[in-house]
Parts: sequence; C-alpha cells; structure tokens
Amino acid sequence: MDKLIEYPQILKKILTNHAEICDRHPDPNVEKLLILDEERGHYIWMALGWQKGERIAGMTIYVRIRDGKFWIEEDLTEEGIATDLIRMGVTKEDIVLAFYEPKMRQYTDFAIAS
Repeated sequence: MDKLIEYPQILKKILTNHAEICDRHPDPNVEKLLILDEERGHYIWMALGWQKGERIAGMTIYVRIRDGKFWIEEDLTEEGIATDLIRMGVTKEDIVLAFYEPKMRQYTDFAIAS
C-alpha cells in the first residue's frame, strides 16, 4: 500500500484509539477533541474546558504528515505516539521528532528531517 494512503489511516486509527480510551473516564468540564484534517495532513488530539477555575486549552498530540513522514510536533502521552507508530509498522526513518530543535534530532534514533 502507498504511504500517502496508508499513513493517514494508521494515524487516524492510533488517535481514535487514544480518544476512545480517554472517553471511558470523561471529565464533564473538559472536552477531548479529535481534529483530523486529512486533506492538509494535520492530526490533533486536544483538551478544551475548565478545571479548578483554570482554562484548559492544549494539544496532547499534534502530528503532521509532511514529505512522506510523520512529524510529531507535540506529544504529551505517557509512551509516546512514536511508539504507537512503530508498533503499526512505521520505520523510525519515517518519524521526525519535530519537538526537538533541528540540530538535536541527529542524536535521536529517528529521522532528522526530509
């Protein structure tokens, strides 16, 4: 299967799974939103609401598909979405840890860029 077809499906499956697990124990004051912009390659799982008088508005996961690779822009999950991608058969060469400064990416086991 072509990466352009397969990669969005893999990412959608992973994020949907995260959202479903989170929905098992919902917080009535905080919504978990899954935003899938498949046309432009943006995939976001975020929280929005109020907790103890504080505004909650932040991304838990933000991944872009760019130049045939997964660009992980934000990942606040325990195991990391890169781990989920690898379990689904994605090679480390197709995963960019974009939350690291470009000059520091060479020290990871993942792709440096395009």
